[in-house]
Amino acid sequence: MIVDIDVQLACEVTQTVDLILQVRALSFADQKVLSEIYELGAPEQLADVSAEAGLGNRTLLRISENFRCAYSAKIEINRPTLNIAALNKVPPHLLPGDIVRYLMPSRYCPSDELQSFVAAEFGHLEAGKRIAALRDWIFSNFAYVQGSSNAQTTAIDTFVQRQGVCRDFAHVLIALARASAIPARFASVYAPHVDPQDFHAVAEVYLDGTWHLVDATGMAEASQIVRIGVGMDAAEVAFLSSFGPMSLTEKSVSVSLSRT
Repeated sequence: MIVDIDVQLACEVTQTVDLILQVRALSFADQKVLSEIYELGAPEQLADVSAEAGLGNRTLLRISENFRCAYSAKIEINRPTLNIAALNKVPPHLLPGDIVRYLMPSRYCPSDELQSFVAAEFGHLEAGKRIAALRDWIFSNFAYVQGSSNAQTTAIDTFVQRQGVCRDFAHVLIALARASAIPARFASVYAPHVDPQDFHAVAEVYLDGTWHLVDATGMAEASQIVRIGVGMDAAEVAFLSSFGPMSLTEKSVSVSLSRT
């Protein structure tokens, strides 16, 4: 599976501002960058650093003039779509040390507040069967509504309101998985069938000793997802973070299955 990506970003500033940009899709075990163009103009300072868990790349910039980013890439994906319900849980006491943090509550995923709900509604299911049931429950009971949430919306807010966007669906699934003692993290991704097309967000759950992508919106198959980066929640994988006043004046994201 080969996916074509094109991203155009522009912002206006009135003073010197530091930015963190995370839009590049790097090569991992299950995806390979075949070609890439990454244009950032001429910022005052520029550096690339590793992102969370060593997965992905963050670009650190300092700008004092209006800024444009153009990113395009062709990515080959070698990741099968597995039956998540057939996967086994790794008990917390057997988890690798670097996985344990993904059991913990975080800013947007206060999983400790959902433990009673999970036990009452899904206590009869274990491991992958529970994750599949949680995914299907969110898909069936939550409405995908543009503009229904903001940067402060948590999984609890979305759980109560029963509506949100991909970011919110992912946060709810992550919180419910952690409340089930299954490690889960937030993945910023590209996917071809997202509507409206934009940066997308899904959950990753740790089952059978490795990570698996799960999209509660139903818009993205694991075999077609291009991973940008991962984190405890959206706070760690924003496509653009500004440390100073900045106005985003253009954001265009196009993702499609390659014809060549």
